Amino acid sequence: MTKQPDLRPERPFFSSGPTAKPPGWSPDKLDFKSLGRSHRSKYAKGRLKYAIDLTRELLGVPDDYLVGIMPGSDTGALECAMWTMLGARPATIAAWESFGNVWIQDAVKQLKLKDLQVLDADYGEIPDLSAIPQENDVVFTWNGTTSGARIADTDWLAPDREGITINDATSAVFAMEMDWPKLDVTTYSWQKVLGGEAQHGMMILSPKAVERINSYDPEWPLPKLFRIKKKGAIDTAIFEGATINTPSMLATEDYIAALEWVKSIGGRQAMFDRADANAKIVKDWIEATPWLRNMVPNPAQQTNTGVCMVFQGDWIDSLTDEERSAVPGKIARKLEELDVGYDFNGYRDAPPGLRIWCGGSVEPEDIERLLPWIEWAYEELKAGNL
Repeated sequence: MTKQPDLRPERPFFSSGPTAKPPGWSPDKLDFKSLGRSHRSKYAKGRLKYAIDLTRELLGVPDDYLVGIMPGSDTGALECAMWTMLGARPATIAAWESFGNVWIQDAVKQLKLKDLQVLDADYGEIPDLSAIPQENDVVFTWNGTTSGARIADTDWLAPDREGITINDATSAVFAMEMDWPKLDVTTYSWQKVLGGEAQHGMMILSPKAVERINSYDPEWPLPKLFRIKKKGAIDTAIFEGATINTPSMLATEDYIAALEWVKSIGGRQAMFDRADANAKIVKDWIEATPWLRNMVPNPAQQTNTGVCMVFQGDWIDSLTDEERSAVPGKIARKLEELDVGYDFNGYRDAPPGLRIWCGGSVEPEDIERLLPWIEWAYEELKAGNL
């Protein structure tokens, strides 16, 4: 029997969404003055606008782009973009993991786009993005939350391309720099890299995206939550804090607290650096551990947020498929029982493996303390003790 490690993570939160709260987070630090108020009141609307302005500042969003708060998390924001903008010209949906495949299903089964190119790839891989015509609208996921595969660059997007680009950046923004001049729609949720609360998303629009909304009316009906036009043009009030439906002001205050924490540590570059350092700890450990491999074989495409790994080696190969698929869950459940690490099992639709969130709200010391426990649990499982 191997010896249990001595040290446990101080904060055993390794979920890929909702992710760990920023270090030092406490509900006592939130501004509660907007609670119990109408979201249309001057104070509450001012807080919503402050969240928008702080987002713009910290992400370096260009001045002529619109930033708005949307219902339904990243899903609501992304689907609003698809429902309101696609269908005007040929489109490409590029996917390499679970959530990208949802956008494919939206395009094929719900919107039933007539001129559609689908590019997909297995978990850990990315399709040939150079095959996307520049005249096509394109929907893609910057960073695969469930596979750990991210785009290496935006060279495949021409600066003067005719189509619009819709970028699902929910597990990338605040961990990777966005190439704003090449992005027309960028969406994300508060609950990913910032460790905020769920149910609210952000939608960032370029002037080109605004022009598309103003000039195009899709043939399908739009639910109220997707209606961002008023009197034939985009409703700019939405991007000034007048949300489409009632937001949670408590979640808004939590988002603001996360943004202010990012500002206090040095802005988005500090978040990039923290994620890179955390991911390096995990990637170096995977490289040094013979019974693991990164799910993404190409280092240039390996994420610095939800690092995904799968098991390999003689012992794993000796198991049945059912036994093999149960290994990650048994390790994750045991360490959760011991309050060592929460929610780091791989995504349910992904190949069986582990996924450790390395975004900037996670402390490196906690990751360093988690890894020996995974080794211990693996050896215990091999010995028949789990």
